[in-house]
Amino acid sequence: MRKLPLVLTAAGLSTAAAPAVAADLQVSIEVPRISSASYHRPYVAAWIERADQTNARTLAVWYDQALPNAEGKDWLKDLRTWWRKGGRAMAMPADGVSGPTKAPGRHAVNVPGARLSALPAGQYVLVVEAARELGGREVVRVPFRWGAANTATVSGSTELGAVRVTVTR
Repeated sequence: MRKLPLVLTAAGLSTAAAPAVAADLQVSIEVPRISSASYHRPYVAAWIERADQTNARTLAVWYDQALPNAEGKDWLKDLRTWWRKGGRAMAMPADGVSGPTKAPGRHAVNVPGARLSALPAGQYVLVVEAARELGGREVVRVPFRWGAANTATVSGSTELGAVRVTVTR
């Protein structure tokens, strides 16, 4: 049996570049109850950004899917930050990502690690944006570390309540 030489490359030595396969991501998004005569449920987008603020992965987009002629998609551009970071390039509805708007309360987005297997371990930011017709718009940023068990929470002040991200191992 012939022995092959062992060759190590820089990529083979970097643990930061290795995908973190065994972790799952759990996101909790609170939609606050707002007293308003003309209350409309907010459109919401949640995505992961890299350190350079580019979109690594869209996790959820909640919009009015019940409008006739798919008119709800026309208003996705009101989620301005998400739209510019990659939303305009997405075809909606997107399987496993898009869903209907949510009533006030706490809502979960659970992402199995397999769906994020190409995401290298490291520092990221979960970004959640909400926009409401005849209401406001708010963006909440939650820094977290992918590849290690951790939890981080940030609270919004108007259109979003507490946003929590948990990485489990």
